[in-house]
Amino acid sequence: MDHLACFTPADLAGRHAPDFSAFRWKLLAQGDSWFSNARSKLNAHANLLQELVFKGPALAVNCAGTGDALSHMVDLEANPDFVRLLSGPGAPVWDGVLLSVGGNDLIAAARTPAHTADGVEVPLHQRLLRRQTEWGAPSAGVARYFSEPGWATYAEYFKANVKHLLSLRNHGPSAGKPVFMHCYAVPMPRPAGAEPSDELGANGPWLLPALKAYGVPSADWAAVSRLMVFHLAQLLKTMAADKEQFPGLFVFDSTTVPLALAAPGSTGISGDWHNEIHLNHSGCFKIARAWSEHIEAVLEGRHLVQPAPTGRRGRGSAPR
Repeated sequence: MDHLACFTPADLAGRHAPDFSAFRWKLLAQGDSWFSNARSKLNAHANLLQELVFKGPALAVNCAGTGDALSHMVDLEANPDFVRLLSGPGAPVWDGVLLSVGGNDLIAAARTPAHTADGVEVPLHQRLLRRQTEWGAPSAGVARYFSEPGWATYAEYFKANVKHLLSLRNHGPSAGKPVFMHCYAVPMPRPAGAEPSDELGANGPWLLPALKAYGVPSADWAAVSRLMVFHLAQLLKTMAADKEQFPGLFVFDSTTVPLALAAPGSTGISGDWHNEIHLNHSGCFKIARAWSEHIEAVLEGRHLVQPAPTGRRGRGSAPR
């Protein structure tokens, strides 16, 4: 098995540009901090792309850059390299596109406060968490803390952005080629931020302060995190199943990969996690090896049956 050879857009114009003819698969990649090229990030807790392996030589040109921890999906189009290499004049024909998007947007939405800095209440449809006076009945479980109107807003934003990305693909030489996305693993809300040298922008922690600000009991933190990640996984899988609106979209359900959960309250590397929201090398290895099989099966024309949407709302334990 060959590791995915990762290059940057700058490498394509350099003296040692890769020879595309030497690779069986040529992929274009873009995404959030799980794809970031920040050197300190790669050293500390890996890049999901670098753990992908294939039966033959495969190349990826990664446009994710050095990454802000909470860069948003809408910023993808603002990346001129990604747009140029996907749909610009003279763009290569890619065998597929790898996307890591949605996770940072989900966390950013969870961090939306209940009130603005000048005390104006933020409407429920613009945030993912409810104030204590808005909590539902205890019989609803951790869903009582969750804003379904806010989730509907997030879901529409997410779908619109993915449709736009698929449109960019279809207006370039790689029209109709598969677009691969992954779901996310379930983080443990804990006081484990990024080192200042990580070049991630916000140093975190990310989820923990939001849950505290909304008064969510600590006993429910892990379950609320699970509910949000499962909502995103369900959304992604539903989109992939809708071939009319999202043609050529393939989703890998990362929530099914058993990972070692971080210990509650831990402040550093724990289990398969480097900090609160980023995997370490072992975590990236586990997810990437499983995702590799999914990607290669599609590239080889083996038709995988995508997991059917289950309607699961995050109750119960995520597979670990």
